[in-house]
Amino acid sequence: MKDLIEKINAEFETFKTESQSLIEKGVKAAGPRARKSTLELEKLLKEFRKVSVEESKK
Repeated sequence: MKDLIEKINAEFETFKTESQSLIEKGVKAAGPRARKSTLELEKLLKEFRKVSVEESKK
């Protein structure tokens, strides 16, 4: 679970960096990288929910 949370935090930092590059600096290539990061976050958050529910049942 701790590993998963670290992955989520790292991916969120990637998203934050890329989205700031897109908005503040106008780096167009950062847009696809930010969108890719959101897809990865979605997967990780679904996994977190699954693990969290399993842990609460113990």
